Amino acid sequence: MQKKIMIIEDEDSIRGFLRINLLRENFIVIEAACGEEGLSKIRLENPDVVLLDVMLPGMDGFDVCAAARKEFPQMGIIMLTARGQDMDKISGLESGADDYVVKPFNPIELILRVKALLRRTGEDIKAENDKIIESGALRLDLYAQTVFKNNNEISLTPKEYLLIKLFMEKPGKAFTRDELLNIVWGYDFIGDAKIVDVNIRRLRAKIEEDSSNPTYLETVWGTGYRWRK
Repeated sequence: MQKKIMIIEDEDSIRGFLRINLLRENFIVIEAACGEEGLSKIRLENPDVVLLDVMLPGMDGFDVCAAARKEFPQMGIIMLTARGQDMDKISGLESGADDYVVKPFNPIELILRVKALLRRTGEDIKAENDKIIESGALRLDLYAQTVFKNNNEISLTPKEYLLIKLFMEKPGKAFTRDELLNIVWGYDFIGDAKIVDVNIRRLRAKIEEDSSNPTYLETVWGTGYRWRK
């Protein structure tokens, strides 16, 4: 089945450049030139991945990302930014983005990131069986690819789900940041390793009673993270 890719970008030349390269890969392409139009089309079309510019007229990319992520937790979101400062990247990730690309970007790299994200979205991840994993107040349903806390479902992004699945399947194992980056984002990921820490912080905010004093997902100083047995 063809995948839908949404481009939300106010510059016609960049939008056209992206459209040509995505069509060559046999994707269905949907376009919007501003944040409000983009969010409306996301709700109408339910795309698989959104390529979202940060600097948009009216509603900016961060606000669009946060709103879209709240309504479509399984949708892939890649932020496009012309600014390379760390704070811009982190703001995009904190608002729910899965990845970011700094302009000017190589179209081959962007297509690889889109494909890598598609492989890891909930629709393309095959459930191994109907196994349920429980840890304290948390329950992971591998078949439905859902996580519950005190019987209330937690809304997770694709990357957050893959992280908690990895940790809950191997409690007590200390994962380095590089291991998490390779397993969850893929060996072809070219971005900043800080993406791991940002996603861990977001995940903790959703599953922990006190994210500054975690019960489940603990930091292994000098190494990375592990799920407490």
